[in-house]
Amino acid sequence: MQFTRTLIAVSTLVTLAVATGGTPPAPIPASQCNTGPVQCCNTTGFVDEPAISSIIALLGLDVQDINVFAALTCSPISIIGLPGNSCSAQPVCCTNNTFNGVIALGCTPVNLNL
Repeated sequence: MQFTRTLIAVSTLVTLAVATGGTPPAPIPASQCNTGPVQCCNTTGFVDEPAISSIIALLGLDVQDINVFAALTCSPISIIGLPGNSCSAQPVCCTNNTFNGVIALGCTPVNLNL
């Protein structure tokens, strides 16, 4: 039940959030993602942006470095290049995805065409 409320709150905050700026890291080829599967995420941004910081606060995370690029509501893309494995949102490669796709930290955008 608590997870469901958190997920609803996350969805609501993501819908209402407005990104505040900052330049995301340069995209890397999918083949350079060695921290796990490439993730397809609905929202990306720095941890000080409203969409991301609200979720971090809900989860009780303490992120000191505001230059951390993060992603929300992610799902893995298993095999790049096969039909049906596309991402209509932002594909990323993240170093910390321990929150079951709700939020992933230390992300870098991925270019699926490289």
